[in-house]
Amino acid sequence: MRKLALSDEILLSVDKAARYIGGEVNSVMKDKNNVDIRFAMCFPDVYEIGMSNLGMMILYNMFNEREDVWCERVFSPWMDLDKIMREEHIPLFALESQEPVKEFDFLGITLGYEMCYTNVLQVLDLSHVSLLAKDRKEDDPIVIGGGACAYNPEPIAEFFDMFYIGEGETVYDALFDAYKANKAAGGSRADFLFAASQIPGIYVPSLYNVTYKEDGTIASFTPAKEGVPEKVCKQLITDVTKDYRAIKAPVVPFIKATQDRVTLEIQRGCIRGCRFCQAGMIYRPTRERNVEELKASAREMLQNTGHEEISLSSLSSSDYSELKELVNFLIEEFHGNAVNISLPSLRIDAFALDVMSKVQDVKKSSLTFAPEAGSQRLRNVINKGLTEEVILHGAGEAFKGGWNQVKLYFMLGLPTETEDDMKGIAHLAQKIAETYYEEVPKEQRKGKVQVNVSTSFFVPKPFTPFQWAGMYREEDFVEKAKVVKNEIRAQVNQRSIRYSWHEPDVTILEGFLARGDRRCAQVILKAYEKGAIYDAWSESFDYHIWKEAFAETNTDIDFYTLRERSTEEILPWDFIDAGVTKKFLIHEWEQAKRETVTPNCRQKCSGCGAMRYGGGVCYEGKN
Repeated sequence: MRKLALSDEILLSVDKAARYIGGEVNSVMKDKNNVDIRFAMCFPDVYEIGMSNLGMMILYNMFNEREDVWCERVFSPWMDLDKIMREEHIPLFALESQEPVKEFDFLGITLGYEMCYTNVLQVLDLSHVSLLAKDRKEDDPIVIGGGACAYNPEPIAEFFDMFYIGEGETVYDALFDAYKANKAAGGSRADFLFAASQIPGIYVPSLYNVTYKEDGTIASFTPAKEGVPEKVCKQLITDVTKDYRAIKAPVVPFIKATQDRVTLEIQRGCIRGCRFCQAGMIYRPTRERNVEELKASAREMLQNTGHEEISLSSLSSSDYSELKELVNFLIEEFHGNAVNISLPSLRIDAFALDVMSKVQDVKKSSLTFAPEAGSQRLRNVINKGLTEEVILHGAGEAFKGGWNQVKLYFMLGLPTETEDDMKGIAHLAQKIAETYYEEVPKEQRKGKVQVNVSTSFFVPKPFTPFQWAGMYREEDFVEKAKVVKNEIRAQVNQRSIRYSWHEPDVTILEGFLARGDRRCAQVILKAYEKGAIYDAWSESFDYHIWKEAFAETNTDIDFYTLRERSTEEILPWDFIDAGVTKKFLIHEWEQAKRETVTPNCRQKCSGCGAMRYGGGVCYEGKN
């Protein structure tokens, strides 16, 4: 019988106690005495968010397939329990065994969003593991990070023993085998870290030295020890059908998760090449899963979970070549069983609308378009590949199909943006509202049209053509939002258009953390010490703490955010080979400045470098 880490008294005093007790359907229980490696898999946010993370689900399933490994889950305690754990000196624990994280061999932390970095420190702190890797003892867990943010690990490098660059299915087995071999040979922590650095995709920050020029830019980034590779190469599986570690029985949460459904990953990568999109670059090449495998997987997961919704996961679902067959199968097979089908990231065309009318309640739902920019010129700059004609046609078809609510997502602060581009957001929203009244006869309208416009502020990300771009100041972003707001007020159908925008202070900080170097760790540490936590949550984010941290560490945030980088500058992440070449990214940066569109990967190969992996869209029709 498991003994819970928290007393009944504590569980009754905190919000959503089910976050902390484990024991859910399909969670994996093992005898710790019969395994060689205990792995604490952590998502540095609350349970409901972490339980919706597909990458975490895949690794949990994959690790536990090994008889010699027991992988358990760990999440950030919410603020109420965080306070109690500190006061009562209760160490952070894993859900399955309810035992302290400090007793594990590995602590793996998923890094999906920069604003979770202070939560990484919370997890380490509550686990009673030294925040700085250099201070850790022989019996401390090996702290490893992975996920999208690991493609620039430098701002948090001092907190991690190692990072894994790439898709988890590839080299974790080799890492575990190296750990066991080192242990059997009586090797030290340092011995294992060096051995790990020899495994493709593993980056050990302590084995690299950084020097800086007088202007603050990087002078050199070199291995500190002979035998450590100069470049760390992204690892991925080429065949996402044969080598894919399908999840058969996902863990079913006791409480409603953010994504309370079965997630079916239909492909990896994206053919589109939007120049602001990091995921579209780092997950290249696009690789599709076999449709028959997906059908079988859908059946199995729905049967093993009891979920009533299935979501097709992909960066661009419309580009999956067997989408029609898959969706029609799901509708025929499960729709009579009250199973809903969720179709995120669709391009709105006739097929998509036909499908959505079958699987959604048209009266309640709204359709989502992401034009990203208000003018055709700026859409060409960002390589969106979406014309105003296509957007208006899609909206018109949706309105004729019974919808009267549309969500529009845009970005402000994109490279080369002008006032006309900003005002174009309001004009496009106005044209979409007009389309409703033009396309739908008065007697067929289901009330007034509602166009919800939302703008976020652009953040340049590593391994995108915009990684060299400058950002704006907080007050500049606010002014940009005001331009849009005032232009919307001037529209004929202004009452049909609602406008909201993302907080600019969060954007500035995200930009600092996304492109920072090793010196940024002191700011993150200082902010955490001053009380920064759950920065991804608006109710707990406090920018004043961060401003104080910048001041107290003498860090100039403008150096990291405002300036446009030279393509000659050594960037903090240049030691990583993410599959796309720097030559290609520079070419795309120049294409953006020329307002020139690059065709998608199925139309024409743009020579990005992903062909070296030997599979996916690069080789479609060649075999």
